[in-house]
Parts: sequence; C-alpha cells; structure tokens
Amino acid sequence: MIILSKLADYGVIVATHLAIYSDRRANAAAIAAETRLPPATVAKLLKALAHAELVSATRGANGGYRLARPASAISVAEVVSAIDGDIGLTQCSVHVDECTRTNYCPTRPHWAAINRAVGEALSAISLADMISPLAFVPPAALSAAART
Repeated sequence: MIILSKLADYGVIVATHLAIYSDRRANAAAIAAETRLPPATVAKLLKALAHAELVSATRGANGGYRLARPASAISVAEVVSAIDGDIGLTQCSVHVDECTRTNYCPTRPHWAAINRAVGEALSAISLADMISPLAFVPPAALSAAART
C-alpha cells in the first residue's frame, strides 16, 4: 500500500480548499475551521506551501492566504513535494546514502522507474482537477450521459 504522509494529505486538502475559494483570501484560523483540520497543523502547512511559492500571504486586516498561481497551474505533486520533499515510495529511493544495500540491491533501479511513474501521475493532476466533479469521469461515460 502506498501512503502519503498525513501532513501531505492535509496539505492537499488545504490547497484544494484554497482552489475552491480562489476569489478570496483566508486566514489560517478560517481555513482550519472550514476544513476541520487542527489550526496549528494548518498554520504549519500554509508556511510550507508559502515557502514553496504555491500560496501567497498578505498581512493586515484584509490579509490571508490564497493560491499563488491558478489552480490549473499547480499540481498535486507540487503540493506533496512542498510538504514531504521528494516523492519516493521507498526509503532508498529518496535517501540513497542511508541504505547499506544500495550497491547490490536488485530492486533499486526498478523503484526509480516506479517513483518516476507515480511522480508523473501526481504531476498530471492539478488542483483544478481536484475540485472539478467531472475531472475523473471517463470520456466514454461523459459521452453516454450527454446522449441521454
């Protein structure tokens, strides 16, 4: 089973929430309340997303956070990377120097290919896709629904 960290999952929730409400700025407390995530966690995530230049922050009475680019221009991979760092399904694929088997492991080169495939899949999904109700409906199903 492939599992993202809880923080990366929450980061995608926060970024998707900002994509839904792209016409406004929201402070960390409001985002936490609206997403039902812990305020301290949301603040930490927003700081990481801002550091990665995925969200912008404005101070002041009318300040808050919003996406730094259109939702269609921010991939899920970028959000996950902003929170977790490099995408890797195994420890050795991200932390090569920490593995004592690196020089003779028969599966290591294959994990690199798998990591690339997963990274490409996450890169192909934008935040706009995440908020679109029809983004993942197969084209044939859309065509059939349009005919009825």
